Amino acid sequence: MARVAKKAPRKAAAKRKSTTRKSPKRAVKSVIDPAVAKAQTSVDKAQAAVNDQAKKLATARKKAQSAKAKASKSKKAMDKRSAAAAEKAASKVSEKAKTLRAKLAEQKSSLAKAKAMAAVKAAEEAGKAKLVALEEKLTSKASSDLEKAKAAFEAKWKRARASADAKKVKAAAKKLAAKAKVAEKKAKAKVRTLEKKEAAKAKTATKKPKAKAKRKSTSRRGRPAKKA
Repeated sequence: MARVAKKAPRKAAAKRKSTTRKSPKRAVKSVIDPAVAKAQTSVDKAQAAVNDQAKKLATARKKAQSAKAKASKSKKAMDKRSAAAAEKAASKVSEKAKTLRAKLAEQKSSLAKAKAMAAVKAAEEAGKAKLVALEEKLTSKASSDLEKAKAAFEAKWKRARASADAKKVKAAAKKLAAKAKVAEKKAKAKVRTLEKKEAAKAKTATKKPKAKAKRKSTSRRGRPAKKA
């Protein structure tokens, strides 16, 4: 007989990784003040102009030095004029670079002022936001405290009212008990009076038959005998 192939043992299923992801915190968007953005743009432009002019100045100075070196070795008037022209051009480029650097300094100063004002404005807005949040928190807490105070007052009022009502009931019960006692005394006195009257009537009723019998016997003795 052919051997039945044994089934390989099943491997334990791997634990599934939790697919639940924590909701990422919302990134707070930094709002750039328009004045700051404008000043920054001006600074960037001025810086680019200064950088560009610095390159031009380096080229002009290099050219002036080269022309000056050539003129010092040459006796030609044209080389000397070229050296003087190159020196003059380098001087103009340098003056322009100086002007651009001054303008850049002004733009940076304006940017610093704009940032300072924006910081003040941001601080004011942050303060207002904190005040609003505090007001909302206090309002919510006030509502919660009011509910607690109402519940506490209601419980206290109910206890006081229950105590007062219990005293009223006790006083009313005392009055009713006193009235009932007085009524009971009156009733007992009335019963005693009625019993006395009934006893007197009964005594009188007992005496009357005896008196009648006595009167009859007396009348019979005193009367003369009838003739035949």
